[in-house]
Amino acid sequence: MNIGVVLFPSKRIQDFANSYRKRYDSKYALITPHITMRERINIDDTELDSIVTALNKVAEQTKPVSLHIQGARSFHPTNNVLFLKVMPTDELEQLHQALHTGDLSHTPKYDFLPHITIGQDLSDVELFDVLERLKMEDIRFQEDVTKMALLYELENGSWSVYETFRFTGQ
Repeated sequence: MNIGVVLFPSKRIQDFANSYRKRYDSKYALITPHITMRERINIDDTELDSIVTALNKVAEQTKPVSLHIQGARSFHPTNNVLFLKVMPTDELEQLHQALHTGDLSHTPKYDFLPHITIGQDLSDVELFDVLERLKMEDIRFQEDVTKMALLYELENGSWSVYETFRFTGQ
């Protein structure tokens, strides 16, 4: 079973992201706009209970996390992904580290670059055209996220919430 851990932004940010995703994201129908905190990994179903327990511990030690979104960027030339830039913060970095150490020990495939994907599988021309238009917009959002979600992947490639974990740290 494939699982991942994400933060879901507010409906306001999701609506903004989806206004682009509908047209530019080939995976629009498979998952809600999100910030990946722990990338997809394949686990045995028997591991799920211990992962849930570990995620509960992380949530109990985590305060709500501030998100600051500023502008749009791309991963070009590595790949043609267009995203909303989530400004890195100590809070996000600490949460990311907590989700990869201890009982959740795992070495991430990529460096942590918080973002919300709004386009992927674009041609170079389309990517640069959309990115240039987005650079003319003053894209700024700020909010606190109070929970994280454990997702699992269905056979059709879509993702569903298995459980959410409210941040209750002091």
